[in-house]
Amino acid sequence: MKAILLAGGFGTRLRPLTLNTPKPIVPIFDRPFLYYQIDVLKRLPEIKEVILSMNYQPQRIQTAIGDGEEIGLPIRYLVEPSPRGTGGAVKFAEPFLDDTTIVFNGDVLCQIDIAAVLRLHRERRAKATIVLVPVGNPMAYGLVETDGEGNVRQFLEKPKPDEITCNTINAGVYILEPDTFDRIPPHTKYSIERTYFPSLIDGGETFLAYIHKGYWLDIGTPQSYVQAHRDIMSGRCDAWPFADREVGEVVVEADVDLDPRAQIDGPCFIGSGAVIKAGARIAPYSVIGRRSVIESDALIDSTIVWPESVVGAGSTLRNAIIGQHCRIEDHAHLGSGVILGDGSIVTSYTTIVE
Repeated sequence: MKAILLAGGFGTRLRPLTLNTPKPIVPIFDRPFLYYQIDVLKRLPEIKEVILSMNYQPQRIQTAIGDGEEIGLPIRYLVEPSPRGTGGAVKFAEPFLDDTTIVFNGDVLCQIDIAAVLRLHRERRAKATIVLVPVGNPMAYGLVETDGEGNVRQFLEKPKPDEITCNTINAGVYILEPDTFDRIPPHTKYSIERTYFPSLIDGGETFLAYIHKGYWLDIGTPQSYVQAHRDIMSGRCDAWPFADREVGEVVVEADVDLDPRAQIDGPCFIGSGAVIKAGARIAPYSVIGRRSVIESDALIDSTIVWPESVVGAGSTLRNAIIGQHCRIEDHAHLGSGVILGDGSIVTSYTTIVE
């Protein structure tokens, strides 16, 4: 059994962070985001290989992930010659698929019981099963309507108030049978959501929904990217490196040079090889990437600093995201909502607010 991770997106909503770092390997606590999806898949021993379907900067993804030895599952890399949509990506991988296939959209952080989804799929002999999640504001989403037996009945795109019949949305996780892939045309951009799934409904085939009521988040925007870190630090999402820890803990990785005169308030994360100098303060919900340097008397408050960046003495960063290899010089101030792309330089005494 194999899984496909749809890792071909351009990550436009996360720019400038994704100009040099494809969204699937955007770091969550110094760890490529794809690792968190693979953690979910590893709970299903039947999965023998993960296929990464790529298009945007594939070499960067392959360099970051490697052959899968570090994460415990073999990885196969497939590079689409052009973006082909979710269905086109599955069709491109078809020569390597000979059994029930799991598909993950590349921007979903979740705690789904994938074994339970597969069990339902097999018990009902479904051709496809889609994971749905309930939402509080159905008007903001396209909805997926089911009947009393869990069969998918229709997709409602951004319905009007009088058209709302449910509160469940597509979670971006699917289980598909390969004997249905012949309906997907080769060498063509094709959508699972807009074309493949409706074809199952129109044909009266067994198309099921599994309702997931646990943790789920689309990390595709800066706001949700920050939220993912907060959710893990606060225990709402049970994931590395805060899994099974007390809420409020400070996680310090190996080889950190932490001056005893620095103030560290949890929950927060300090990556391997980072340097925190005297008088610096790392406030709650902050992330310091590996080999980054926080100079004396700097304040990092609810801010994510990517690897190998430097924050100068006396500088203040609040609710910001700082890319890799950035340099914030002394006594600069970055306010809420500021996002710096890789290699940015902020000169001394500069103030930037959104």
